[in-house]
Formats: sequence, structure tokens, C-alpha cells
Amino acid sequence: MGQAAYLSQHHHTSYHISFYVSVPESVRWPVLVIAILASVVGSQAIISGTFSIINQSQSLSCFPRVKVIHTSDKIHGQIYIPEINWVLMILCITVTIGFRDTKHMGNASGLAVMTVMLVTTCLMSLVIILCWNKPPAVALSFLLFFGSIELLYFSASLTKFTEGAWLPILLALFLMTIMFVWHYATIKKYEFDLHNKVSLEWLLALGPSLGVARVPGIGLVFTDLTSGIPANFSRFVTNLPAYHRILVFVCVKSVPVPFVPPAERYLVGRVGPAAHRSYRCIVRYGYRDVHQDIDSFETELVARLADFIRYDWHRSQHTSPYAEDDASHSNESSSERRLAVIGTVTFSGTPGYGIEESVEPASVSIGFSTVESVTDVIEMQAVGAGAVERRVRFAIDDDDSESDGQTKMYVQLEEELRDLMTAQEAGTAFILGHTHVEAKQGSSILKRLAINFGYNFLRRNCRGPDVALKVPPISLLEVGMVYVV
Repeated sequence: MGQAAYLSQHHHTSYHISFYVSVPESVRWPVLVIAILASVVGSQAIISGTFSIINQSQSLSCFPRVKVIHTSDKIHGQIYIPEINWVLMILCITVTIGFRDTKHMGNASGLAVMTVMLVTTCLMSLVIILCWNKPPAVALSFLLFFGSIELLYFSASLTKFTEGAWLPILLALFLMTIMFVWHYATIKKYEFDLHNKVSLEWLLALGPSLGVARVPGIGLVFTDLTSGIPANFSRFVTNLPAYHRILVFVCVKSVPVPFVPPAERYLVGRVGPAAHRSYRCIVRYGYRDVHQDIDSFETELVARLADFIRYDWHRSQHTSPYAEDDASHSNESSSERRLAVIGTVTFSGTPGYGIEESVEPASVSIGFSTVESVTDVIEMQAVGAGAVERRVRFAIDDDDSESDGQTKMYVQLEEELRDLMTAQEAGTAFILGHTHVEAKQGSSILKRLAINFGYNFLRRNCRGPDVALKVPPISLLEVGMVYVV
């Protein structure tokens, strides 16, 4: 505004009127200090906004995995991404050296700002219709009023396209190409897994008769599928005819909401009959949730499995209290059981597990609603050199007053919880797929370039799933897979 006022009085001058020419001599240095502070605030806003957008984009599988550091225990959205910070620094130095003129940098900044304002107005019109449920006429009026004003500024900025305004367009096209290639290949990988998954009958048929053994421990098979047996597990069993006594198919999903309440994070269900000791667990995170470290994740997963086991047998007791030999479970062996949100299910009695603060760092107890005397308490300690001590307590009650059917059910429940305890004591293995994606024969040149070179280059130079999940290398099993999409 001051520059415009100065221009109104000196519009007959032939030389270029810059900002600092219009500032009076007496306040020029204070204005310079304020301008520097304003640029610091603006650059910090750009850096923080870039961190948040990249973090949310990779949570939605629209950007390669990068390292995200949460710098605050209380503020979940306060993050730092080292790789993006270095990229921003290199871009700033490159633009400064390349342009060497504040006019060109101002033109680039002006087009970027006007484009953001115009896109925001268009998205806001969608919010008015979809989120606020207002009539389309209101959204159209909003779009015409603000959009017409912003289009004037946008068209004015486009006239400076050859004078530096091309830079934000070029950067936007480059980032959109990366995001499109990554998202496209990710979707194609998921479709390949979906079409090549094996049936549940194949898993249940594995046994000693086919030379396949069950080894002690817990096997966590990470997959993107929410149903069925992933192809990487069938390849694992084919090359190494053995898998763990407790088998859990884990699917980590990022849902398009900021936060997922802890009570709604775990969806647990059975894969096959109870005697097979196979489960499926879907872990849901919001795009602004803080992912757990592997120790707390493993401890909480075991707690949720134990809670689900109690819930499942409790439900079976009410639906078929006199079931014999797990008949109610074996009838469902040909299909997967429905998943339960563990953390929100309720029982008519004491909670499924409780945390004991006297035990470091975590303790889990499984109790029953009719506990009068606990006759069997199983404690597990896993202490190694430099390891953190953990004790998980499973309490099983033995009530002689129960009927024979309920007593047999409690015995089976005790056996399943004991197997879970023994398996965790033996150790946990994390089974992940090590993928290589190739474009199928007959694909277009553009698709082959995007998949064979673009996506594989990004995959090799970004964080692997084992690093993103913080899996310890000593417990990691990788299964090589070639995806032809």
C-alpha cells in the first residue's frame, strides 16, 4: 500500500520503482529488519506445511516412504522430515544462484501464491456442497465471486511465465509425476496381491502329511490384504516348509482421518478353526497418528490377541454353551471369521486385561467374570543382554461349579492362551515381502518407463517397509516376490 501511494505521486518517473525506493529514508532500516523477520516466518510456514503434506501423502500411499521424526510428545502434528528439509535447502540455493534476480523470484512466488488461492477456492466450493450440505447455488455463488477476482490475479501472473513464473509449474509437474507413478504402482501391486492370493483351504491343508512343520514362536506376516492368504506367504512356505505355531496376518492401514482412537485401532479375527492358531489383525492409523515402536506394538498386539481369544470363547459360550470339541469353531473353518474391534467389545464382568503399573514396562492379565480363585497364573519373562524386561501374565480360572460343556470350553481356552504365551516366549518373527515390480509384456513405452525405471528407482531409494515398521533385523524374514503389473 505504501508502494502504491508512492507510485501515485511519482508515476511520471522513468526508472523502476522498487519497494525500498518507496520507503522513507528514516525508517528504511527498521523496515528491512521487519522484512527479514517476515521472510523467516514465511519460510518456516512453507517448511512446516511441506512436512505435513508429505507425511499425509505417504500415509495415503501417494508419496514414497521417508523418515518422519515426531519432535513433540504432546503435539502430534509437530514433525520433521530430514530428507525433505535437505531438498528444500538445495532448491533454495539452486533458485537463488539460477535466477540472481529478485524480480524473477517474485514472479515465481506470485504465480505459486495465486495458484494456491485459486485451487483453495475451488476446493472450498466442494466443501460447501459435500461437507456443509449447502445447495449448489451457494457454492456456485462463492466460486464465481472469489474465483473471478483470483482469476484476474492469476491471469496477470501468467503473463510473467517466461520471466521466472515457469518454476512453480515445473516443480508441480515433477512432484505430481512422482506421486502419480508411486500411487499407480502401489495400486497395481495391491491388485496383483488380490488376484494371486491363495485360499484358506490351502492353508488349512498344510501339515505334517505334506512335510510342513509348525515351529515355536509367533509369525507376523505383513500384508496389504484384509482377507485371504497373501501370495508371499505361500512362496515362503514353498521354499521353507515350516511356519510358526501362532500365525498372525497383520495389515497396517492408513485411513483418511487424522486420528484413530486406540480403542478402535485393532480389528482381530480368526483364520480357520481355533485349533489352527491363525489370526488376522488389521491395525488402523490416521494420517496424523504416531506409529508405535516395535516393542510396544508387539506387546499390545499380544494383549489384543489374548483379549480377542477370551471374547471369542465368551461369545461362543453364549451362542453354543454346550459345544463339544470346538464344533462351533470347526464349522467356520472353510471361511474367515468376522473381525471384532478389540478395545470396544464389552463383557459381563471384569475387563479382558489390565495393566499392572508395578511391572516394567507392561503387564497384561486375562481374567474371567466368575473368578473366585485363580489356580493357574502363567508368567513370561524375556530378558536378554541389554533387552528390556517384559512380563505378560495370563490368568486362567478353574471353576468346578461350571457345567461339563463350559469346563471343556475353559480347558480349550486355557490351552489357547497357554500356546500364545509359549509362542511369545519363543520369540516373534516378522515376515515381509521384498518386491520387484515389472511392467508386463506388451505395455506401452510410457508405462514401462514409469514402472521399470521410475517406480523401482523410487523404491530402491526410499525407506523400506522393515525400516518404516521399525522391525529389528534379527527378527526379519524377507520373501522375494516379482510383481508383473
